[in-house]
Amino acid sequence: MSRCAVMGAGSWGTAFAMILADAGNEVTMWARRPEQAAAIRDQHRNPDYLPQLELPTAVTATADAREALDGADVVVLAVPSQHLRENLSAWRHDVPQGAPVVSLMKGVELGTTQRMSQVIHEAGHIAPERVVVVSGPNLAPEIAERQPAASVVACVDHDTADRVAHACATSYFRPYTGTDVVGTELGGAVKNVIALAVGMAAGMGFGDNTKATIVTRGLAETARLGEALGADPATFAGLAGVGDLIATCLSPLSRNRTFGENLGRGMSVDEVIATTRQTAEGVKSCQSILDLAYANGVDMPITEGVVAVVHHGLSPQEMGRRLLSRARKPEAD
Repeated sequence: MSRCAVMGAGSWGTAFAMILADAGNEVTMWARRPEQAAAIRDQHRNPDYLPQLELPTAVTATADAREALDGADVVVLAVPSQHLRENLSAWRHDVPQGAPVVSLMKGVELGTTQRMSQVIHEAGHIAPERVVVVSGPNLAPEIAERQPAASVVACVDHDTADRVAHACATSYFRPYTGTDVVGTELGGAVKNVIALAVGMAAGMGFGDNTKATIVTRGLAETARLGEALGADPATFAGLAGVGDLIATCLSPLSRNRTFGENLGRGMSVDEVIATTRQTAEGVKSCQSILDLAYANGVDMPITEGVVAVVHHGLSPQEMGRRLLSRARKPEAD
């Protein structure tokens, strides 16, 4: 049995805390708001995220980050990606030495274009051999129902990846290990942007041919960026690549897909945020992913189109016209 700290009490953090507890660990969640921590601790439910889930008794919670981190054998980071640096800078002196630090986040930092593992290393002063990335087709509401799912647990040090995989292996959640941190993170980050585009197509009334085209060409964009950054191409054919892409692009449970669908129906970004009171990760990260592509000379037209819609007022209809009117080329280029 290990003691695990889950820093963040959103949907995926809550579901992953359940996984860790079901795997036989003691889990302390950190929640930013004391009333949310009290509800998790006293009622075994998170009232703001996955309220239908009764958490195992091995899960408790606190609003004190130092208390959550004290004595942790494994530290799991599940905060919004654009807030990671600020939070980790405040917590880094309290992260136990030697504990693996696990990223559940799927984004690229604005301004620096750093992946989450790079932010953890820089802001937290955590050696890369201790930084672990978990990514795959893991829609939190389905995980909360303990439906079968799998994921990739990646670290440059395989023994560390195996240690974390052991801590989160259950009868319904199967972790596979890997060492391709770059590819695992890029698959998780870019798929959110592609899901926005698929959602736009669905919102405009287009069918499965259109959606499959966007998914496939979106995978090609992701693989091109991965190749430029040294990722293993095989990663994009696996759970952290095409697996996560399919789940996020096609499921109505996907926040990014749903956000894009509302844009396709004619709503503005501000209107979608006001209606749902949530911002999808792809909306936050699309610009930083495009900046990363530009910096490495990688062509990502779907990502470029999403940025134009989200940040520059282009209509989804015009985005579609621009993509279809691009110069023809061999598919493999």
